Amino acid sequence: MKTQRGLSLIGLILIGALVAAAAMVLIKVAPAVIEYYTILKNVKAVVQSGETQGTVADIRKAYDRRATVDDITSVGAQDLDIGKSGGQVVISFAYAKKIPLFGNVSICLDFEGSSGPGGGR
Repeated sequence: MKTQRGLSLIGLILIGALVAAAAMVLIKVAPAVIEYYTILKNVKAVVQSGETQGTVADIRKAYDRRATVDDITSVGAQDLDIGKSGGQVVISFAYAKKIPLFGNVSICLDFEGSSGPGGGR
C-alpha cells in the first residue's frame, strides 16, 4: 500500500494566511525602516560634509535642508541632539513610530541613531 504524502487544503490555507499576515506587516513596516536609514544617512552626511564648523543653528539648518529634499517628517532639526565627543561633532536622534496594522492593533518601533562610531543600531 502506498500512503499519500503532501499538504492538505486546510494546511495550505493556514500557511497562505500566515504568509499573507507576515507580508502585510513587512509592507507596513518597510517605509518606517527606510525613513530611519535615510535620517541616519543625512545626519552622517552633515558631519562628513564639514557643515558642522558653524553654530548649532547652522548644523540644524544643514540637516533641515537635507530632510526637506528627502521629505523626512519623523525627525526635524529641533529633534537632533548635537554635542562633541573627542573633538568631533556628534549628532544623535531618537524617536518612536507607531504603525497601525488593522483594527486596534499597531506596532510601535523605537529608532535611535548617531553620527558617531556605532551610531546606527
